[in-house]
Parts: sequence; C-alpha cells; structure tokens
Amino acid sequence: MTETELLDKIKTNPELFSEVFALYYRPIFGYILRRTGNVDDTADIAAETFFKAWKHINAFSYRGISLKVWLFRIATNETNLHFRRMRSNNSLFERIDDRNKAHFAQLLQDDRQELESELQKHEQFLDILKSLKTLPLKYQEVIALKYFEGKDNNEIAEILDMNLGTLKSLLSRGLEKLREKCNQI
Repeated sequence: MTETELLDKIKTNPELFSEVFALYYRPIFGYILRRTGNVDDTADIAAETFFKAWKHINAFSYRGISLKVWLFRIATNETNLHFRRMRSNNSLFERIDDRNKAHFAQLLQDDRQELESELQKHEQFLDILKSLKTLPLKYQEVIALKYFEGKDNNEIAEILDMNLGTLKSLLSRGLEKLREKCNQI
C-alpha cells in the first residue's frame, strides 16, 4: 500500500494511523534520541510528535513532501521546542550523563544498521557529541540530520524548510566549526 492509499484509508478509519506509527516510530525515536541524549525526554517528544501527526493527519496532503518528511519536520520542531523550554538552545546532547550512557549505548546497538560505524568508535562519538553541543542550534540540526540520520541534502532542506544553498552553507560552516572544536580536545 502506498502512502497516498494509506492516508486515504486513515481519513475514513483513524485506527489505521497505527500503521504510520509502526513504519516511522523507530526512525523518529532514534533521531530525537540522538538530538537529546535522554531516553525519557525522547519518549515524551516522540509521543508528542505522533500525537500532533495523528491530530492533524486529515489536514495533511502531498504538497511536495512525503509523510516521512512531514513527521521528521514535526519531530524537529518538537525537539527544538523542548530545548527552548529548557532555556538553553545550545544544550543538545548535554544531558547524556553517566547513568544514561550505558542505556544510550544499548539503544545505539539496537539500531545497528544505521549506526554501526558510530558504535565502533563510541568514545570518539561521545567526544564529537560533546563538541557538537557547543555549536549553535542551526549547525546542530543540519549535522544531526546529515550524519546521524543519513539524510541527503534535499531531504534535510525539506525537513528544515530551507533552500539547498543555505543548507550547504550551514553544513560547511558547521563542520568546520565542529572540526575546530574536536581538534581542541
């Protein structure tokens, strides 16, 4: 069943939204977890993401973006709202404490297909996360979507609703700033 057919069926039978949940919960949860570094916060944000999607699914129509991109946009917005509520836009990944590191590592292992290279270099990955949290939010978003989620530039531009040139510029500057931070460690 295509996304369009599924959306048409959901509009007449809202219980079928569970298929959207089953398809996209794991990638959305993983994306949010890698942004927050905290399982409890991630669960709350993911729940809010899917609640908002369910609430507004009848208003969704294909206007150049897929259902998956729409869900990633909602997740990005909800994650950003979470950090604004915490009054610290630069605090991404800051909440990974010793208690959560082991749990975070286990979740990464469960998502092995996407994160195998990060797991092999776990300590280096945590150092990069530590450096990444010091960058402005605009750089954190594009770097997380590109390198942690494996999104291509067109998908990222869609998710963040920006033009491709702006995205490439943010990625380039963000990576340069991240390299400088990592070289200082």
